Amino acid sequence: MMTTTRNVRVRIAPSPTGDPHVGTAYIALFNYVFAKKHGGQFILRIEDTDRVRSTLDSEAAILRALRWVGLQWDEGPDVGGPHGPYRQSERSAIYAEHSQILVDKGAAYPCFCTEERLAAVRAQAKAVAEGQTPGPSGYDRHCRGIPREEAKARVAAGERHVVRLAMPTDGMTIVRDRLRGDVEFANNTIDDQVLLKSDGFPTYHLANVVDDHLMEISHVIRAEEWITSTPKHVRLYEAFGWEAPEWVHMPLLRNADRSKISKRKNPVSLDYYRDTGYLPEALLNFLGNLGFSIGGDREKFTLDDMIEAFDWGKVSLGGPVFDLAKLTNLNGLYIREHTPEQILQRLREWRLSDEFLRRIIPLVHQRMERLDQFIPQTDIFLAGDLDHAPVAALLVPKGRDAAQTAAALSDLLDALDAVRPFTKENLEPACRAFSEKAGWKTKELFMAIRVAVTARTASPPLFDTMEVLGKELCRRRLRAAAELLRTRKA
Repeated sequence: MMTTTRNVRVRIAPSPTGDPHVGTAYIALFNYVFAKKHGGQFILRIEDTDRVRSTLDSEAAILRALRWVGLQWDEGPDVGGPHGPYRQSERSAIYAEHSQILVDKGAAYPCFCTEERLAAVRAQAKAVAEGQTPGPSGYDRHCRGIPREEAKARVAAGERHVVRLAMPTDGMTIVRDRLRGDVEFANNTIDDQVLLKSDGFPTYHLANVVDDHLMEISHVIRAEEWITSTPKHVRLYEAFGWEAPEWVHMPLLRNADRSKISKRKNPVSLDYYRDTGYLPEALLNFLGNLGFSIGGDREKFTLDDMIEAFDWGKVSLGGPVFDLAKLTNLNGLYIREHTPEQILQRLREWRLSDEFLRRIIPLVHQRMERLDQFIPQTDIFLAGDLDHAPVAALLVPKGRDAAQTAAALSDLLDALDAVRPFTKENLEPACRAFSEKAGWKTKELFMAIRVAVTARTASPPLFDTMEVLGKELCRRRLRAAAELLRTRKA
């Protein structure tokens, strides 16, 4: 088993392309605990080279969520450090320089294939994968044989190209993983990965390895889905002549049916757990239980307890099941240990803050005649899941059936997922566009949405309400309403 005498430095590197994911907190937790166990540093790096999907709003949400859950980084955005900048979009010159080093060494090469040719190669690869024809199952290395001087001249002439990694075409690459032992990969099954795109931006593989080396990362602790990419990273370390980090690929979080955790089956946004009143220390405890055993039958422990007891020998490779009922039970244990004064403080930090009340009061104050009406008119903002059973019939517009409405609400989830920021100004046009595309009248669809997200037919303005509720509660309630309708006869 690979060992290292280097100072422990670990990192997480989320992409700001969506809402803060509970899987990010899970991987961050094990990185953080391992670093603190060994007196090391925990670094946060933002991998924002996807210029189409990366947003500053998503980055801010990630930082906010990690701070909420209690995992503060030692170096990274908003903190700084000697190895910054910590956003990959600000490090393009570094990647271009290192890409050229690989080309000069012959470990990478310019590829001038057009999109049309690559489409034909992909079609061929698909046919091979489906057993319809013999041949290579990935990029066919068409440009790898171009003489170096010719390739250099074409690049100098400004011909559009990418840079690809020259993987060995025979032999094996061995990934020495802390949890899995030696994992072998046949080199002829690994394609020549694009490292630098034609727009000068790196792919994950080049940026990841260069950054990990320059930031002196000693251990790469990440989800097991990345293990098939690791042979490419091993090859890059060899090509640069750098010492590789120790690899630790954590088991993936699973749904109850053992499928990879997904937002279609479980709430995956950290914002959902914050907004529905889970305590961050309970969530960390729950995530710590997923694949790690602190000893005996003990399941309740603090972050400091986990740091003190941590050892990779206590981590299991069995796919940990993300059981929401277990998390809720554990959260209840934490809540019941609080004093009334502590509960009061938690409530103020949660939804009963002046800041949140200021957001909901304008939605109802013109509808109130007595102060006691405030609670029944605003309880939808202070609840998590709703009981849709009493209003199930109201979810289905006249002329539609339960199956049609369930399908429309389910499809709407994807449309809402793309709404950023989640404001009334963006929500209304998005829902109108969806209505037109789905062939629904806006009156029909908007009432179905209103009943799904509020469990009532009369509420404050729909899109104002959705904005205050937030994306994750809205999506959760829409999904629950759709599931209820699926169980009903058309």
